Amino acid sequence: MLYHLFDALSDQISGFNAFRYITLRAILAALTALVISLAAGGPVIRYLTALRLGQQVRTDGPQTHLGKAGTPTMGGALILLAIAITTLLWADLRSAKVWIVFAVALATGLIGWLDDYLKVTRRNSKGLKSRHKFLGQLVVGMAAALAIYSLVRVPAETLYIVPFIKDATFHLGWLFVPASLLVIVGSSNAVNLTDGLDGLAILPTVMVAAALGVFAYVAGHQVFARYLGLPFVPGAGELAIVCGAMVGAGLGFLWFNTYPAQVFMGDVGALALGATLGTVAVLIRQELVLFIMGGVFVMETVSVMLQVASFKLTGKRIFAMAPLHHHFELKGWPEPRVIVRFWIITFILVLVGLASLKIR
Repeated sequence: MLYHLFDALSDQISGFNAFRYITLRAILAALTALVISLAAGGPVIRYLTALRLGQQVRTDGPQTHLGKAGTPTMGGALILLAIAITTLLWADLRSAKVWIVFAVALATGLIGWLDDYLKVTRRNSKGLKSRHKFLGQLVVGMAAALAIYSLVRVPAETLYIVPFIKDATFHLGWLFVPASLLVIVGSSNAVNLTDGLDGLAILPTVMVAAALGVFAYVAGHQVFARYLGLPFVPGAGELAIVCGAMVGAGLGFLWFNTYPAQVFMGDVGALALGATLGTVAVLIRQELVLFIMGGVFVMETVSVMLQVASFKLTGKRIFAMAPLHHHFELKGWPEPRVIVRFWIITFILVLVGLASLKIR
C-alpha cells in the first residue's frame, strides 16, 4: 500500500522514485517485519499464555523437554502477521506471484493452526490426523502449482535448472505441476520436522529466505539474469520483498524463541514458512538450490524416512530417535549445541547455494 502511494507521489516529488527500487523495499520490508515482530511479541505471548495455549510434549522424547510443557505455542501466527502486513505495505500488489505466495502462506498457516489448536484443546501431541493434514497440504500445493503454471508466459518459467553446471536446464512441460507440488509440500513438512528445538528451525529459515531473496532479485532483473546465466523470470523481483519480510519476521520471532524459548512457533508457523520457501523457489526456478541451502531441513526429513523404513523392514532403528536433532540430544549433546551447530551447517550450505550464482 505504501509502495503504491509513494509510486503515485513520485510524479510530483522525485524523491519518492527511490521506493521503486526493489532493493530498498526489500530492506524496508525486513526492517518493518522486524519491528512488528518485536513490538507485538510480548503482547502475543501474554495473550497465548492467558488462553492457556501451551505446548504438549511427547513423553517418549528427551526428558529435558518435559520442562517445556505449557510454554505458549502457535507463535507462528506472529510471524505470519508480520509477513502479511509488511507484504501489503511494500510489495507491488499488482503482482500475481506475490499473491500466490501470500495465499500459500496463509492457507498452510491455517492448516497448521488447526493442528496446533487440536493439540492444545485435546491436551496431547497428536493434533490433526496425519492424513488429513497431508491432504490439506496437497490441496494447497496443487492449487499453487496450477496457479503458477497458468501464469507461464515464457519458456524460462518452466525450466528445471541444475546449479553449478552451465546450460544444464530441462523443460519440464506438464511435469512442472507435480514437480512443483512435491517441492511445496516437501519443504512445508521439512521445516515442520525441523521445528523441534528452541530456535532450530527459524534461523535456517531466515538464512534461506535471505538467499532466495537474492535469487529472486537476479531472476527478475533481465541484465543480471543474462550476465549470470540464469533464466529471466518476469516479475520475480517482487518476491524479494516477501523474502525480506520473512527475514525480518523470523529474526523478530527468534528474539523470543531463542533458548530457552518463551514461545514456540507451532505448526501454524512451520508449515507456512516451509511452504512459502518452496513456492518462492518454484517461482524463481531454484528448486535444487533450495534443496542445497535447506540441507538441514533435508537431513531432518531423511532421518525420519530412514527411521520409519528401517523399523518396518527390520524392526530396528537407525537413530536413537528421529528427527535427527533428537538423536544428538539422546547422545548427550546439550540442546544449545545441537541448535548452534545446525545453524552453522545451514550458513555454510547457504553460501554454497549463493556460489551457484557465479560458478556454472
